[in-house]
Amino acid sequence: MREITYLEAVREAMTQEMERDESVFLIGEDIGQYGGAFGASFGMLEQFGPERILDTPITELALTGAATGAALVGMRPIAEIMFMDFTTLASEQLVNQAAKLRFMFGGKASVPMVLRTPAGSGTGAAEHHSQSLENWFVHIPGLKVVMPSTPYDAKGLLIAAIRDNNAVVFVEHKLLYKMKGPVPEEFYEVPLGTTDVKREGRDLTIVATSIMVQRSLAAAEQLAEEGIQVEVVDPRTLRPLDEGPIIESVIKTGRAMIVHEAVKTGGFGGELAAIIGESKAFGYLDAPIVRLAGKDIPIPYNRTLELNAVPQVEDIVASARDIVQVKV
Repeated sequence: MREITYLEAVREAMTQEMERDESVFLIGEDIGQYGGAFGASFGMLEQFGPERILDTPITELALTGAATGAALVGMRPIAEIMFMDFTTLASEQLVNQAAKLRFMFGGKASVPMVLRTPAGSGTGAAEHHSQSLENWFVHIPGLKVVMPSTPYDAKGLLIAAIRDNNAVVFVEHKLLYKMKGPVPEEFYEVPLGTTDVKREGRDLTIVATSIMVQRSLAAAEQLAEEGIQVEVVDPRTLRPLDEGPIIESVIKTGRAMIVHEAVKTGGFGGELAAIIGESKAFGYLDAPIVRLAGKDIPIPYNRTLELNAVPQVEDIVASARDIVQVKV
């Protein structure tokens, strides 16, 4: 199978859906001639024209409101927010309108829109362009939240998100854009709400999201040389969450570590730990559940500080060693 980058997979998903369905359009800042902040829509203006690649002024609130309104009357907009940090400006329309309108109208209206946004640190973009705010939106009933960790998942999940009849927040980590992987040329969907086991193991379950899936897989390779076999589980969709494979993995290994980039306090790791603790997996635990997450600080601009603000491969390796050695 051919290999393309995560960024190319995102672009291909949007392009194929726009070719298939005339109700799909892209709206956002600098998405036209410039091709998007990270190049996700490069060349799409020439293919689809300015009526379907809508370049907006710098106003996240307005473009999200326009997407919400368009979705209500039968269109399927993809709204790009240049950096996830700026979803704070779009939140009134996303949280108070797009997430709630289907419920408010008793199911007689729907908001089939996707809000795509690059997130995370690692590019030296400092405090205002490096946040991971996914759990803000997991907390909102009516929103679906997706975080692909591979090019294959990025294309399949984005196609599924575009075809979904609910508002979907689609989070793309900036450091994954250049990652290459096998991606079919044809249409395919990765259903929302399906957890994937990225690596089998017997000694420890690592549940990781987004870029931390790749770092956990790299850590697992190192740990395998020491005889520690790690199972890496990727929820892919934080809401709706497919809990079954996570619980079954913890039952098998008896140990659980949760790894995400967002800060630890109020992060998705706390929800996962509670789910494991309230499930039948609790009785199988041979060690306490561990959360490895971002430090409770704004992302620094200084490169060394930035790296130390979020989990790296060596942090995952060290924590895994500690967990495997601990018995309760």
